[in-house]
Amino acid sequence: MDIEVYKLKAQVVKALAHPSRLLMVDALSEGEKCVCDLQQLVGADLSTVSKHLSVMKNAGIVTDRKEGLKVYYRLRVPCILRFFDCVEAVLRANSEEAERATRR
Repeated sequence: MDIEVYKLKAQVVKALAHPSRLLMVDALSEGEKCVCDLQQLVGADLSTVSKHLSVMKNAGIVTDRKEGLKVYYRLRVPCILRFFDCVEAVLRANSEEAERATRR
């Protein structure tokens, strides 16, 4: 596979590599949300939330639409949530391994 493809994949993974962004993606799994809802969820100022959303939009994770003065975001490709399932499986495996190591 071409190195450029790996660079694009890395861009998507990097765009998810922040707790606030993961929280927003999880919230968007329930459906479209306005920036104000995501701001309240994350507990950060509007400029910070907008920056996070911009990073994810540039990576193709979310898309937006404007309605009056509000901007609404949704997952562009909901299959990104399967990545969460995989991450959680890794965390469970790590936890089980750590637990076995402490029992020795």
